[in-house]
Amino acid sequence: MTTTHGRMYEFRSARPEDAEAIEGLDGSFTTGTVFEVDVTADGFALREVPVDPPLVKVFPDDGGSDGEGGAEGEDADSRTFVAVGAGGDLAGFAAVSYSAWNRRLTIEDIEVAPGHRGKGIGRALMRHAADFARERGAGHLWLEVTNVNAPAIHAYRRMGFSFCGLDTALYQGTESEGEHALYMSMPCP
Repeated sequence: MTTTHGRMYEFRSARPEDAEAIEGLDGSFTTGTVFEVDVTADGFALREVPVDPPLVKVFPDDGGSDGEGGAEGEDADSRTFVAVGAGGDLAGFAAVSYSAWNRRLTIEDIEVAPGHRGKGIGRALMRHAADFARERGAGHLWLEVTNVNAPAIHAYRRMGFSFCGLDTALYQGTESEGEHALYMSMPCP
């Protein structure tokens, strides 16, 4: 058990019995700002702009993580880490995978339940991901985030991530049409 902001949490690899809670975790967010993307012939620029009323983003169910990718005995290059509150409730999770060819640890998904946000859970889960990255010999950590998720972008930047790319087509034809995928990376700590 680890104390984070006065509350006790257990951080561990996911078990098969965590799958339902992982799948049901509320990853929605509300933000008063978004990052506007200006694409030019030579690259892109980001500008944080206010939105009024605040944007409420609910992610569509994509069948995402089954919660078992990180269970002991599963794929050696993938893990799902969970944070479990003292009462047994799932506070958050991070699903990661390692690619040996480019020594990249990809943060496939990281979510913190609304009642546990701002308590260091995301940072602690990212530390577990970084530990796994070091075990695998990763050179860097990498993730994708939508330009409208300003709270996550700010958190990732505080953790040491920086922008490394843009995909203007990733969300075309999806419920997130009009948003842009931003890629962020950081050297393996």
